[in-house]
Amino acid sequence: MAKERIGIMGGTFDPIHQGHIHMAQCALAQLRLDRVLMLPSGNPPHKPDITPAEDRYRMVYAACAGLPGLEPCREEIDRAGVIYTVDTLSILHEKYPKAELFYIIGADTLMELQKWRQFETVLTLCTFLVCPRSTRYTPQALTAERKRLTGLGGRFTLLDMAVLDISSTEARQAIRAGAATPLLPVQVRQYAASAGLYGAAQRLPQGPQWLDRLYHALSPKRFSHTLAVADTARRLALLHGLDAVKAEAAGLLHDCAKCLPLKEMQRIARENALTEDERILESGALLHSVTGAFLAKTEYGMDDPEILAAILSHTTGRPGMSRLDMAVWLADTIEPTREPYPLLDKVRMLAGLSLEKAMIASLEGTLAHVRKKGDAVHPATLQTLEWLHTLPID
Repeated sequence: MAKERIGIMGGTFDPIHQGHIHMAQCALAQLRLDRVLMLPSGNPPHKPDITPAEDRYRMVYAACAGLPGLEPCREEIDRAGVIYTVDTLSILHEKYPKAELFYIIGADTLMELQKWRQFETVLTLCTFLVCPRSTRYTPQALTAERKRLTGLGGRFTLLDMAVLDISSTEARQAIRAGAATPLLPVQVRQYAASAGLYGAAQRLPQGPQWLDRLYHALSPKRFSHTLAVADTARRLALLHGLDAVKAEAAGLLHDCAKCLPLKEMQRIARENALTEDERILESGALLHSVTGAFLAKTEYGMDDPEILAAILSHTTGRPGMSRLDMAVWLADTIEPTREPYPLLDKVRMLAGLSLEKAMIASLEGTLAHVRKKGDAVHPATLQTLEWLHTLPID
């Protein structure tokens, strides 16, 4: 039986950015790895002043959700004391005794390997995959060092990839300024902003507490989706002159009940008389908005009626829904990690121009899809579309 081929990408990930992801995906494809463990450093000896490990891990967790083959790994952040790579590799060999390990590094790190603790032992524990990066070292120096380390038993493979040098400092500055940036996955930018990391203004005072609860309540993909919806809802609110903080808060909380078992959602709904609509009670896809609005109020401390209304109406819609409701509803359907579906690009384009037109296009697409499957459409959705067509839309 062939050995599993496991890549390892270590780093402080403070925060994880597109350069890290690009390197991991190139290694995954070129070496035909089964997976790449994204390994945030716990307490690295050379970087004493870094963001708390749990926050760095959760940003990795959100960024990797939905990216096949990339897996967040807690191996270093759950260990006490100063963390050394030689110990991590030894532990991973014990954990995966039949696996071949590949450690992903940048070209500059190649020149620093000799400074690693027990580096000659490290050379025997993995194959190094070297990514080209801008570095102060000359190509001749890099080649000479690789040959020297190979002579000591090291194994090295050079990855064929474009140089994508991204400064973590620039990424942190963008977060501090509240600026959209292609350097970071949208989920990472939103997590950092909600948690108040890197000097970001604390727009949501309850943000850190909400993130902690949502991290434990949701699946990885749902947690990632939630962060992307919050970012998109805020962006739509700013475009259309709405309250961006309310939109962001509703986006963060809109799926807080999504991963509850249907029976638990039904229990909450019946015990608190949230709905008598049997079609909603029998569908987790619909009931989670009803239950979610209730939990947002009772467990997350949200008492703003506009935010609760946006959470409540984000599945079926409702006639008379506010423009804030529409922004949250659309953010849920067009956030950038959404898998492609018919009309997605059109709805995204329209959302930047007119919330009402985007709602009509999205609802009409939804109705066509549901009817094609032979499923019944909830009356509230039909009524919402009929109401939207009565509005004076330019």
